[in-house]
Order: sequence, then C-alpha cells, then structure tokens
Amino acid sequence: MAGLFFVNLLRSLDLGSFFKLTTRERFDGITPACVLGLSLFGVFFIYSAQLATEQHQWMTQLVWLAMGAVVYVTTSLLDYRLWLKYAHFVYLFALGLLLLVLIPGVGTTHGMGARRWLDVPGLGAFQPSEFAKVAVLFATASILTGSRLGTVKDSLQVLVKLALAVGIPMLLIIAEPDLGSALVIAPMVFAMLYVSNLSLRFFAGALGVFALLVGIVALDVWNYSRFMEETRLDYTRDRGAYEKHSLLPLKDYQRNRVLAFALPDKIDPMGIGWNSRQSLISVGSGGLAGKGWTEGTQAKLGYLPRAVAHNDFIFSVIAEEKGFLGSITVIGLFGVVLWNGLRIAGLARDRFGALLALGVTVLFTVHVFVNIAMTIGLVPVKGIPLPFISYGGTFVLSCCLLQGLVQSVYRFRRDF
Repeated sequence: MAGLFFVNLLRSLDLGSFFKLTTRERFDGITPACVLGLSLFGVFFIYSAQLATEQHQWMTQLVWLAMGAVVYVTTSLLDYRLWLKYAHFVYLFALGLLLLVLIPGVGTTHGMGARRWLDVPGLGAFQPSEFAKVAVLFATASILTGSRLGTVKDSLQVLVKLALAVGIPMLLIIAEPDLGSALVIAPMVFAMLYVSNLSLRFFAGALGVFALLVGIVALDVWNYSRFMEETRLDYTRDRGAYEKHSLLPLKDYQRNRVLAFALPDKIDPMGIGWNSRQSLISVGSGGLAGKGWTEGTQAKLGYLPRAVAHNDFIFSVIAEEKGFLGSITVIGLFGVVLWNGLRIAGLARDRFGALLALGVTVLFTVHVFVNIAMTIGLVPVKGIPLPFISYGGTFVLSCCLLQGLVQSVYRFRRDF
C-alpha cells in the first residue's frame, strides 16, 4: 500500500509545469508573498526575543523555513485530488503516530508532564498532533465529498462516521495532553460541515452542547478553586492535588489558566497569571511605532518569560518593539492570507478542493485569532502558536504543507 502511494505520488507531480510557476494562470502569488513577509517577521523577532540569551534558534527557524519551502512547492505541484484517494492511509498513519507518542519511553515529555513529541534522529523533536490536523482535514473532506447531506436524520450515518474519524484523534491529542491542538480542529470540521449544506438544526444542537460543556468546565474550575481554598493548598506548588477529585480529563495547570483569565484576583499574579500580565505590558508599552527592533525590555530582561517569548508570545515582542503599526501589519498580512484562502475555495471546481481550501483557512483563522487574543487578554492563555512567526519546526512544516494544498487547489482548478 505504501509503495503504491509513493509511486502515484511521483506520477502526480506536475513537473511539466514546474518552470511555469510564475504565470498568473497557474500560480497564485498573493499567499506566498504574505507568507514570506510573515516568516521574515518571525525570524527577526525570534532573534530579538532571545537577544539576551545564548540561544540562536532564529538560525534553526531559517532551516525549518527552507525545508518548509520545499514542502510547500512539492505539495503545490501535486494534484490535490491524489489525497482523496489516499486520505484513509494518511489518517491511519497519523493515528499510529499519536498512539506511539503516548507510549512511555517512546514519546518525549516536556514541561507540565505533557508527552507530545517523538525524537527523530537528525531532525529533533517531531510533534504528531500537527500532522494529525492535516490527516483530520483529509478525512473530513473525503467523507463529506462522498456523502450527500440534508437533514440531520438523513445525514446521521455520515455524522456518526465523521464523529469517529474526528473524535478519535482529538481524544488521543487531549490524552497527551495538548488541549490547544485538539480544540483548533473542531471549528475546521464545523465550517466544512456548514458549507456541505447540513441542516441548521445540527448547528443549533451543537451550539447547545458546546454551551453545556462550557458550563460543566466552569463548574469544575469553580469547584477546584473552592477545594484549593478549603484545603489551603497552593495553586502553583500543589498542582495535581484536585485531578483525582474530578471526572473531567483536565490538568490542574489548565484549570489555573482559566482562573487566571476569569478571576485573576484569586491567582498569584507573580505565578500563574505572570505570562498574561507581562504580555499585556509588552503590548501596551509599544505605543504607535514601538521601542525599536531589539530595544524591547520585557523579553530582554526576562519579564516576559524566555521560554515562551519566541513562540507562543512572539506577537507581544512584535507589539512592544514595532507598536501598533507593526502589529497591524502582521494582522493585515494574515488577513490577506485568509481572504485569499476563501477566494481560492470559491474558485475550486470540485467539492473536495473547496473543502480543503476552506478547512485550511478556518484552521489558520483559529490559530491567528486565539494566539493574538491570548496575548492581549481576550481569551485564556493556551499553547497555540502563531503561523509562520512562532518558533517551531513541526508547526512550520505543517503550515507550509497546508498552504501548499491551497496553492494546489488553485493551480489545478482548470484541469477538469
């Protein structure tokens, strides 16, 4: 099966038009130009965020971006319809990786006891959850392409199949635990369902279930807060004390993040709420034009923790050093990428291509919104990186692969 897949993969490469990539008819240059700009922002500000340290991860980021460029071009040269035929193969491979990472001694554990990585010789740590997002995208688009949706009753069989296909990898990702990566999958799937003309009753019911889940989590976090106060335990030092008293698969540090957002006065601002408060200071101190590149003090002096300044909180560094003008430039570049993704989804000549382009665009929208909203205090702190800007090898490669798919949808839209 694997051999057949790679043979067809090579046959699908559009090598004949490789040197025609710059023609407007066959290549969309809008997204690559914006991605290049965002990537340069990332490299420069990773350098700035780590200026006071001996780390040089901006160089590693350049290597990942170079590899990502190869992934992007290769994916764009492949006819995206190939993935419809092999979506199940990619999906099963992703499940295998997610199961592998949960095995003690195989999966690598970093901070908070989360086992999210596999060590790959020569490449470093690989995060299977990023590949799982791509696999879920393929699986969802494949199922919806081969199904006709109408009322919820008529579509029940498809919805059950889809629930299993999406639910299994999400549960495995939550088990790592990596709640952030699991949560970004749901909006992507719901958007693809929405454009597939599923009855609005389904979305009304899903909204009700979501509200119920939010209520259950809120009640659990409130009970956690009462438990910690009644037992006079410390929120920071005594993590894990409440977990055995709850039926929800949440870690205490995750409950702390919700409390730091909803009830900051109950949480020690020098501990759990520190990142959020320092991020707000970084963003607010930038003013209109910022303090200047490498002149920011929050990351340089360690107030914005150096463990997160170059990845999850990179937008805070940009806002401090380039101010409102730099921030709005980054947001504008993302806006163009997202708008162009929707445009290409509308240009697609088949359902599979439209679903792929839409799914990628919604996934990026969630990443951008949650990451930036987190840095300015609109949502609880969550480990969701900013595409092409945050440091991270697997994430960079997955972003390049996903945008390469959108480029493929554009390039092969006329081949029908």
